[in-house]
Amino acid sequence: MRAWQFNTAEAGLELTEVAGTVRGLGPGVSDINVGDRVAVALPAHPIEQADFTNGIGLGFDGGYAKQAVAPRDILVAIPDGVPFTHAAVATDSIATAYHAVVAEAGVGPESTIAVIGLGGLGLSAVAVANTLGATVYGVDINTAVFDTARAQGATECFADVGEVPGQIDAVLDFAGMGTTTADAVAAVKPGGRVVVVGLGAPEATIPTHLLVTKNVQLRGSLGASIADLEAVLDLLAKGQVVPLIEEVPFAEVSAALARIEAGQVQGRLVTCP
Repeated sequence: MRAWQFNTAEAGLELTEVAGTVRGLGPGVSDINVGDRVAVALPAHPIEQADFTNGIGLGFDGGYAKQAVAPRDILVAIPDGVPFTHAAVATDSIATAYHAVVAEAGVGPESTIAVIGLGGLGLSAVAVANTLGATVYGVDINTAVFDTARAQGATECFADVGEVPGQIDAVLDFAGMGTTTADAVAAVKPGGRVVVVGLGAPEATIPTHLLVTKNVQLRGSLGASIADLEAVLDLLAKGQVVPLIEEVPFAEVSAALARIEAGQVQGRLVTCP
């Protein structure tokens, strides 16, 4: 396996969102240079070829280390002007949201969509869809996140997807609580799409009569492709998407993880080992 060693300049607190500077090259690697800034992709597509044993923080450790080794084929160059903090969260949080919005929901300039679950991924989806020119509504039982969602591009926010006005072309369920997916099927327009990203509950009871009579497309969405990550990094470089992040000292990672578990974080946390 071709790989190189690099410094992890910023690592997402899930251990899987990593960006850094190349410090050394493995045998046979010649298309990259020491000193290059890179992000570590977590390619899930094409889904038939997904191999998470090659993913940092999934197949092997390294996200919290000062140095780590990663395969050459999952490293993506960071454009000039994109800081490590932004590139790190792009690898999973923003890229996963981008894939769900673009590849699975098929969102475009004329689309009206609802995003259920305004956490780190959901807020990224709002920002991406807004950049594409879509009309975006945010949905969350936590009304405290509504102002943040509006700042990311949401036209308006509601506690229930059934309150969203007009016809909804696609609903992206980043909560995945079972009931949220069922509500999404009920709320989306005939012929619309429901894309499930969140894994909040192990199963959902779907109203099949609505699924059939409304001809709803129900899709799952996992991760992103390297091409998705490259597209996200381009959006970041152009300033079209600005991630919501908070940098925390590495010595305070344990406390930061507790904040995440308690639901006290909006956006993403990043740290430098």
